[in-house]
Order: sequence, then C-alpha cells, then structure tokens
Amino acid sequence: MSQKKQAASSARAGGITDGVIWEQLLVFFFPILFGAFFQQLYNTVDAVVVGRFTGSLELAAVGGSTGTIINLLFGFFIGLSSGATVIIAQFYGAGDKEMVSRSVHTAIALSIAGGAILSAIGFIFARTALEWMQTPDTVIDLAETYIKIYFIGMIPNLYYNICAAILRAVGDSKRPLYILIFSCLVNIVLDLVFVVVLRMSVQGVGIATILSQFISAVLITFCLMRTNECYRLKWSKVRFHKMLLIRIIQIGVPAGLQSVMYNIANIIIQSNVNLLGSNTMAAYTAYSKIDAVFWMIMNAFGVSVSTFAGQNFGAGKLDRVRKSMKICLGMALGASIGLSVILHFFGRYVYMLFTTDAQVIEIGMQILYFLTPIYFTYVTIEVVSGTVRSMGFVFTPMLMTCGGVCVLRLLWLFIAVPRNRTITNILFSYPLSWVVTSILFIIYYIYLNKTGKIEAAREHSIV
Repeated sequence: MSQKKQAASSARAGGITDGVIWEQLLVFFFPILFGAFFQQLYNTVDAVVVGRFTGSLELAAVGGSTGTIINLLFGFFIGLSSGATVIIAQFYGAGDKEMVSRSVHTAIALSIAGGAILSAIGFIFARTALEWMQTPDTVIDLAETYIKIYFIGMIPNLYYNICAAILRAVGDSKRPLYILIFSCLVNIVLDLVFVVVLRMSVQGVGIATILSQFISAVLITFCLMRTNECYRLKWSKVRFHKMLLIRIIQIGVPAGLQSVMYNIANIIIQSNVNLLGSNTMAAYTAYSKIDAVFWMIMNAFGVSVSTFAGQNFGAGKLDRVRKSMKICLGMALGASIGLSVILHFFGRYVYMLFTTDAQVIEIGMQILYFLTPIYFTYVTIEVVSGTVRSMGFVFTPMLMTCGGVCVLRLLWLFIAVPRNRTITNILFSYPLSWVVTSILFIIYYIYLNKTGKIEAAREHSIV
C-alpha cells in the first residue's frame, strides 16, 4: 500500500492507525460500553417493570430460560456478522473504498436473511426449547408468550446490530450509541404504558421491545443513507457478493459456533438452576442482569481492540496491533477488579431494583458473593480473542473456547453437579472454564508471535 493511500485511510479512520493507543482505545470503549448498556437495557427494563409491577413468576418468564434461548440464536448471528466487521475494518484501514461498499451491502443482506430465519425458528420451536430446559409449569406459558413476541421483531434487531457494527468498523461508535439511548427511552415509556397502565404483563414488555427496536433500525438506516463515505447504504446495491460472503462465513461461522457453544453450556446451567425452584430461578434471573454489566464492559474492550487491531492490521501496522492488545488487557483487568469490589459491597441494593422478595434477594447475594471475586480470570479470553480474530485467526480460538468453555462446563455439570446440586456447585463451572481457557489463549498468542504467523497472515490477507 502506498504512503499516500495509507495516510488517507488514517484520516478516514479518525487517526486510528496513528496516535496514542490507550486514548484511542478509550475513545472506542466508552461509546461501545454505553451502547452495550442500552442494548442490554431493553431486556433489563422488561425484567424490572414486570418484577416490580406484576410478580416473581413474570420476572422469571422474561429472563432465565427465555434470555438463554434468545442469546443462543441471536449470539450465533452476531458471531457470524463479526466476520463482516473484521473484513470491513481491514478494507477501511487499507483504503479500499469499493470493497468496503461491497462488504457493507453483503452484510446488510445477511442481516435481513438471518433475521427472517431466526424469527421463524424462534417462533416455531419456542415451546419445545422451554420444555427441554425444564422450565417450571408455573412459568412456561408466560415465557412462551414473551419469547414468541420477541422473535417476531428479530429482523429489525439483527439489522440494527449489523448496521451498528458497520459504523464501529469504520471508527464511528457514537451514532449507534445515540440511537440506542433514544430507542431505550422509548422502550421504558412503552413498558410502563403497556404494563402499568394497560395491564398487559409480559405481552406488553415484549411488544414494547420490538417497537423500540424497529425505531432504532429506522434511525440507523437514515445515518447510513445520508453519509457521503464509502460505507453509504444504497438499497439497490444490497445483495450477496459471493467471494465476500464466503469470506464472512469463513471468519464468522467459527465465532458464531463459539457463541453457540457458550450458550449451550449456559442452557445446561440454566436447566440445572431451574430444578432448584422458582425462587432460585428468579434470583438467578436478577443476578444475570447485574452480571450483564461485567459482560458489557468486557465485550466493549473486546470490540474496541478488535476494531482498532483490524484497521491497523489492514494498514500493515502490526506493532500497534500487539501494543493495543497489551494495553487493552491492562485496562480490562483494572475494570474487572473495580467492578468486583463495587458489586461485592453494594450488590444487595441493586437486587432491590428487581424484587422485594427477601428470600430471592438472599439467594441472589449468595450467587454474587461466589462469582464476582473471580471475574478477572475471564479478561484474557475476551481481549486476546478479539485481537486474533481481527487478524483472521478464528478456527483455533473457536476450538479452544469450545473445549475450555463448553466441554469442560458440561463435564462438570454432568459429573460433579448431580452429586451435590447446589447453586454454588452449579456455578463453579464458570471460573473453572475461564481459568483453563485463559491459559490456552495466552499460549496460543505466544505461539502466533514466535512462529511469525501474524506477519504471514498479513501477507496473505484479503487486503
């Protein structure tokens, strides 16, 4: 790539291939974090509203099993779409406008087709999946109602997320955030109207969610159609470009399968939790909303370093790729320790947002005290995997994650848990898998550096 072309790509990326690394990572991190927060707020607000204004059964219905099933299918597509994000970031870093445009329109076509498929699968098999997860009879009808409504709105949901990923891939993490803030405020208002005023219970929060997601899809479409940059959306160009689709699948399917394996393990965990009764199920649902803060922070670091490393990889600046991973690891570690301390001392007050049931809160605090001290063991998985994925290394990380996270968790759940079925014994599968998988990723990254695999990948890169 010529110096002139590289300078132009740096200017378009807002200086992402030059400048102070930690400052630029934070410029990406905070909008992505707040965006993830408001994305999560959709379902969290649903849980808060039904938990406070209806009851614990409704709280269990909009979280627990339904959340796990939604994450299973939705997570596969988001993993698949990460292939598009990597490609767009690399092309944008290399200054190839035409390939950026083709990648954008291929990704949007994929989101529409994927949304239609997931809507059909989720709607048809909702009851079967809930029964397989041993959802209690007292909850299953409410859960089925909520999840079917949620899947009806899957097309605008996936479409918004892929468009937001496109903007982040080219260095714009602010506009997706602004759109999410607005649509979440709409969701809060609609939740209160449908549940508190119209007494629609779980049906109300489900309808409120898909309406607000539709609004976010419309707004982000406006952003992409109004820009004069190479990633501008033109509906006449939305189609599958064969070679790009193949490359997206090559990069994205391993990430998607990795997400599926995560969620399969979580489904088994959820089904074990369900056997402990509706109070434990409600407590675990509330904890999952608190715990989501940690996952949002780690995911924001992972997306930040992936976008940053992807553009620098496309520009051929491998030293900045390596430095960004180390700096991001340090920041993520500090954030995880800080959050663990805060939740350990103030978690009880957060639980009170979801429920006033003393027994549910006590079970929830038992979960929180057990898991928060070991959050830091997960940091390496998110940051290192985000970095290596941005360079096109996806298959081996998938195998390590599937083995360390899914297989190891399943072995624990099927061998150790039946002998002592308590909430802490079930949840021990988390730190066990985090520690083992983190060690595998550290070894893998050292191997990539010492063998020159990173340099070789850049020479044979799509850009």
